[in-house]
Amino acid sequence: MSTDRVASAGVNWQTSRSCEGGACVGVARQGEFILIGSTADPGSPISRFTVQEWNAFIAGVKSGDFDDLA
Repeated sequence: MSTDRVASAGVNWQTSRSCEGGACVGVARQGEFILIGSTADPGSPISRFTVQEWNAFIAGVKSGDFDDLA
């Protein structure tokens, strides 16, 4: 699901400590949703996921499910 940045005004965006050069993924919590957007293109749409979806994704990252993508 995607939404626009106006709908996410006032949220506290976070990036990885390893983010360099501004081309990173921004992540924020808004109520019961996790928002994900590009820091390189702040005007681009953002994606919105439930906390359950986010937790499943993080578990997959930690177990190496996406290692072949980078």
